[in-house]
Amino acid sequence: MGAPIGKAAHRLNPAVAVRFAASWSAIAPPGKVGLAVSGGPDSLALLLLACEVAPRNFCVVTVDHGLRPESADEATMVAQLCAERGIAHTTLTLSLAKGSAVQERARHARYEAMGRWARDLGLAALVTAHHADDQAETMVMRLNRGAGLRGLAAMRPHTILEYPQNATTILLRPLLQWSRAELVELVDNAGLIAASDPSNHDQHYERVRIRAAMTSVQAFESKGFAAAANHLAEADLALDWSAAQLWSQVIEHAEGFTWNAPADLPKTLSLRVLERVLTAFEAPPPRGQELVRWLETLRSGGVSTLGGVKGDARGIGAGGPWRFTRAPSPRTRPQ
Repeated sequence: MGAPIGKAAHRLNPAVAVRFAASWSAIAPPGKVGLAVSGGPDSLALLLLACEVAPRNFCVVTVDHGLRPESADEATMVAQLCAERGIAHTTLTLSLAKGSAVQERARHARYEAMGRWARDLGLAALVTAHHADDQAETMVMRLNRGAGLRGLAAMRPHTILEYPQNATTILLRPLLQWSRAELVELVDNAGLIAASDPSNHDQHYERVRIRAAMTSVQAFESKGFAAAANHLAEADLALDWSAAQLWSQVIEHAEGFTWNAPADLPKTLSLRVLERVLTAFEAPPPRGQELVRWLETLRSGGVSTLGGVKGDARGIGAGGPWRFTRAPSPRTRPQ
């Protein structure tokens, strides 16, 4: 184990170290990883825990979005902490313009930059400090939008970050079972002063409003949300497994695919098989209720095209088989 960052005599509570070691070992890949550290309490706690527990084959990245004058100093603070411990550190400087949807644009640009950084260094994964309170807030926002199972499973401890385009980076979140209060306490005990982003208190942003509502009463337990999200993620994996078994019954032919869809197959599983059909044709992911409408048309014995894929159940009706082929390109109108 490496020495922790902070006061020279400070060591993490052994129980805390053991707890993080368990969550980290469950998802840690072989090879060097990159930690995303902004200087806020959550990511500083991640850095402390990684220095204490994780193998020393990691480096750190800080993203300066260029939206606040203080952000450059915060990146310098993280760089100094890393230098004290002999940890390689990189600051990625962006030039984002203020305006509408700034948080969403900042998130996209941040992950795009970190994904390129991880790819260029050949890192095995990018590690972020998302925690149980983040998970709870994400679930509530998605509940408000009527999200399905995948959406309510929220953030996963191990997933794929498809940034930059046409490249994939493993994204790890080892702190999803840790509360914000636990991470703040860990940083305070280390004698560190974390950075504070004023946007985290700006009620113009949905997440800030949700956070304020959830912390204003004692009725919400973030770790309960995190546990529920984990259960939902397991259920989502079970549905994917079932869809894979159904996919084995889909017949491939020269023009595409034919599926003898059981008439009583649950809607959720039917949709997941149709997703696999689209993926097989390299069609773009459907938006909103497009996939549901496609299924309804097929179940009614009709024909419909989605993402350039033609699904045809005419004259067959419920129970299939359904035939999937690439839709012909639209004809060019004569001049």
